[in-house]
Amino acid sequence: MSLQPKIPHLFTAMRQIPNSLTPLLQFSTELLQNPVGGLFSNLKSMKLKQTFVALALGAAAVSAGAFGYARYSESKKENTEYTTSSPSPSIVSNVKYTEGLTTDPGVDFEKAAAKASPAVVHIKTVVKGKQVSGFPGMEDNPFKDFFGPFGDKGNPGVVPKQRGSGSGVIVNADGYIVTNNHVVDQSSELTVTLNDKRNFKAKVIGTDPSSDLAVIKIDAHDLPVISFANSDNVRLGQWVLAIGYPLNIGTTVTSGIISAKSRSIGINSRNSSTPIESFIQTDAAVNPGNSGGALVNTAGDLIGINSAIASPTGSYAGYSYAIPSNLVQKVTNDIIKYGSNKRAYLGVMYPNDQMDEEQREKNNVKEGNGVYVMDVAEGSAADQAGIQKGDFITKINGANINTGTEMLEKISALRPGDKISITYSHNGDEKNATATLKGESGVYASVKEQVIEQLGASFEALDSKTAASLNIESGVMVKNLGNGILSQQTRMKEGFIITKVNNTGIASVEELKTALRRAGNSALLTGIYPNNPGQTYQYALNDLDGRG
Repeated sequence: MSLQPKIPHLFTAMRQIPNSLTPLLQFSTELLQNPVGGLFSNLKSMKLKQTFVALALGAAAVSAGAFGYARYSESKKENTEYTTSSPSPSIVSNVKYTEGLTTDPGVDFEKAAAKASPAVVHIKTVVKGKQVSGFPGMEDNPFKDFFGPFGDKGNPGVVPKQRGSGSGVIVNADGYIVTNNHVVDQSSELTVTLNDKRNFKAKVIGTDPSSDLAVIKIDAHDLPVISFANSDNVRLGQWVLAIGYPLNIGTTVTSGIISAKSRSIGINSRNSSTPIESFIQTDAAVNPGNSGGALVNTAGDLIGINSAIASPTGSYAGYSYAIPSNLVQKVTNDIIKYGSNKRAYLGVMYPNDQMDEEQREKNNVKEGNGVYVMDVAEGSAADQAGIQKGDFITKINGANINTGTEMLEKISALRPGDKISITYSHNGDEKNATATLKGESGVYASVKEQVIEQLGASFEALDSKTAASLNIESGVMVKNLGNGILSQQTRMKEGFIITKVNNTGIASVEELKTALRRAGNSALLTGIYPNNPGQTYQYALNDLDGRG
């Protein structure tokens, strides 16, 4: 299953995340049946012979899996072989029973749940309905002749009022609550229900789409507050609890383990040109509605904010992803104090963690320990510290760095002006430097032309007269559309006028280059066609090469 599916063509509705990567916000109520009860009911009426036939068929169906597990168990014999005074004959003679054996993990979940649950809240959202002037792509829709001119210019459609549900965590006794940006994004009304069932209206204090975090506030005091743990100390295999309000059914606590750290899944690039992703991956059951809820350790302290699931269905299917508590605490404090996240940048370009061997060869990425530096932005913190293209960054503030995602997590937890120590390898020699982080990444000269070349088209800025005649401020027209990302991933036609890249307005080809460079691995192009200027179109681009 791919965590970053390609999106060939999107409209306004493209902001919905594909099922394989689902923000945990919307919920649906489904009829749940009891197949287990039905199975036992049927078995009661079956003859013994039929029962054996059914069991034999079942055994055949899982034989491949059983073989794989047997191979695994063989290597673990010393841990699964137990003794007893009178063993009974068995097909698997080396697996025996010992009195007192328990599956209890030896962890007290009750205390952790009791400590953390009062600080986790239920958030209900309302997004106002709105009119749209039609739906892009209808001029090419083969069903248009069957269903009439729905969505054409002059036939406005209506997006109805939408309701959603998510979770949040109280971080301040005076009513400040952290949640996901996608929980409150575009909401016109917020209602918070506390663990003690009290209801409050809430307002948004600030959001940070790059990390998918937001802070809201209710008018209340002396509230229970979550305790923060250091997410750098999280270890693989560690027991954790996910606490939230999934499927709108009330406070729910599930358990699991940490299965991975520093995961980048590409989901935040849908809403930000400079996404921050370094998720904690867990197998604790998390479902729609858990977004913004707490991931806590066995002491009941926060180690993450639940944000997304990897699923083919949109509901829990094995893995969920949480934003590390160190990043949560930093962004939350910035929003409360300044109204926005004060982001720090080192100013290096590095390979996307998902780059395959072919992409690494194409981009001349060398093999070595640490994070390979593909380019250094002129005047950036890294540039001033002496780091050069081709170096390998191996440590940040003494902590080993193995992937770009790990490095991004360390930098994102800091602020502009903070000083960091960097250990890096230059031509095989280990060097140390101190860098002062800046509030912007800087400009990578090597990238501007490269991104444009990948699109497979030429571009021309509109003059002011043409822009005015189309009732737009500015834009860049797509010309000579050939083989490249635009033709491979979208249905864009020559003559399309790009007015925005993500949320950045475009007035020149140079601005287009810069906006695409800053867009990360994905970008959303917004614009119009000259023959239908009243209708807005959007096209999504993926795989623009990792950088940051």
